[in-house]
Amino acid sequence: MIERQKINGVNNPNTTFKKLSIQVSLNGLSFCIQDTVSLQLEEMEQKFFKTELTPYLVLKELKALVEHHKLAEREFTEVVVLHRNNLYSLVPVALFDKNELANYLKFNTKILATDQIVHDQIPNTEMVCVYVPFTNINNYLFTLFGEFEYKHASVSLLQTLLQNSSATTTCYVHVTPTQLEMAVLEQKNLILYNQFTYQVKEDFLYYILFTYEQLGLNVASTPLKLFGAITTEDNNYKLCYEYIKDVTVFRPEEGTYNIAEAKAHLLDYSLLSTL
Repeated sequence: MIERQKINGVNNPNTTFKKLSIQVSLNGLSFCIQDTVSLQLEEMEQKFFKTELTPYLVLKELKALVEHHKLAEREFTEVVVLHRNNLYSLVPVALFDKNELANYLKFNTKILATDQIVHDQIPNTEMVCVYVPFTNINNYLFTLFGEFEYKHASVSLLQTLLQNSSATTTCYVHVTPTQLEMAVLEQKNLILYNQFTYQVKEDFLYYILFTYEQLGLNVASTPLKLFGAITTEDNNYKLCYEYIKDVTVFRPEEGTYNIAEAKAHLLDYSLLSTL
């Protein structure tokens, strides 16, 4: 195990102030390294899997990524890990009881008696995310880096979007090649957050239009902001543009990092609020 002194930099004058952020899901991996003094993003990578993997196979992919980038040989003053999965539920603070964690999950996801269930409060909101992390991933990373912070990816993503939101009701969609994460915000209040898996562009459009319909949103006036693995040349974007008047591809701005525009497409936006 790496000594704790190596993680926090205390009494180590040669420590360079680097922060490592990693996101793990059954559909892909991503990471970035930031110099916390200059705020420059020095390295970043996203990897999408062709098919959804098991936690065991994801761990093998993560080990290969760590070895390829020699992450275990470096010194980091901070390590943050995001777990992206559908084993979660958002609970209002007023209804939250830490003794009832399993009950918040059992109605919308399959959990096992041996699953570790944890919770994070979304900063500056009255919501708590209850979720099951990838325990095998956490155990592996602990052997490399010692103690580190981890949370559900929805917490990070919603924190970033809430800081970008305005008074206008807006639908935000974070896109990956197989999944979309949708958040509808109004005056910095969360109206809806959900994840969907899609295979073709018609599925992609269906989930968006269905959400508009269920929430009574007007396709002629409610903006749709797409970000992540999408451009204006993608078929998903073009199809949405046929049905929704105000569609844009945008880049969330967190304000605590520097990155060259040429490398912006490499950044997983769920990692933004970890920087």
